[in-house]
Amino acid sequence: MQIGFVGLGKMGGNMVHRIERDSDHEVVAFDPNPEAVAAAESHGAVGASSLEELVSKLDAPRLVWLMVPSGKITEDTITKLADLLEEGDTIVDGGNTNWHDDQRRANELEPRGIRYADVGTSGGVWGLDLGYCMMAGGPEESIQRLSPILDVLAPPDGWRHFGPAGAGHFVKMVHNGVEYGMMQAYAEGFDLMHQSPFPIELKEVAGLWNRGSVVRSWLCELAEKAFEEEGNDLSRLVGYVDDSGEGRWMMNDGIEMAVPTPALAASLYARFYSRKEGDYAARVLAALRNQFGGHAVKKVEET
Repeated sequence: MQIGFVGLGKMGGNMVHRIERDSDHEVVAFDPNPEAVAAAESHGAVGASSLEELVSKLDAPRLVWLMVPSGKITEDTITKLADLLEEGDTIVDGGNTNWHDDQRRANELEPRGIRYADVGTSGGVWGLDLGYCMMAGGPEESIQRLSPILDVLAPPDGWRHFGPAGAGHFVKMVHNGVEYGMMQAYAEGFDLMHQSPFPIELKEVAGLWNRGSVVRSWLCELAEKAFEEEGNDLSRLVGYVDDSGEGRWMMNDGIEMAVPTPALAASLYARFYSRKEGDYAARVLAALRNQFGGHAVKKVEET
């Protein structure tokens, strides 16, 4: 079968590579970066220099998969594609998108006869070799048509259809919220061991925990790899932790649905704290302790 791919970054480029390497499907690939298109062509894809050219090279009914950053870029790309596609074509958003936006887009495209599907994709840069866990939402007909591509991208039994548009990204949003909590728990545990009075090699702990422990996981494997590459102190890394939005979306939905998410909240706030230079809240706490109890405070040395 034939599919168009828009967005050839770390994820999108590897997905195109996997499709071309492991199947007979034809990919028509576009990215604003000509070097990314050339890389896709080197793996067997048909390159396109614009969305217009990509659409012209696809046979109707067309299937176009987006793998671009969430927000305005995705919105603008879908708006432009909608003016180029025809009744019976399908747009698939495989990036990280808020499921509310999926529902709105599906409703906006329906009068044009253009179908919309969302596929939450997990696997990162390792997906090229290990496959991607894929969580799909959208019309049954569109997902069935897409299924040969999902079968190639995912490991065996590695994708599911969870319902209408938005369902896939809803499950992916929760997946990422769970990931936040797991990562924070590992980070706190390794921090305590790093501060302990024992000469604990954290790489050895992470490796051991993956051999029969109840906390074994792929994240623990990655922790072992990180300590092996960076050492116990991780001294070359800056403790600034970003977030790509899904944790905030999940917290907001939890509030709307009256579902408490305290582990997610704590882990998300920990990321916020990581970005504070000097941590103003901590300075306020120190000042208050000094005021009411005369507790000593540490001051920046004057120069």
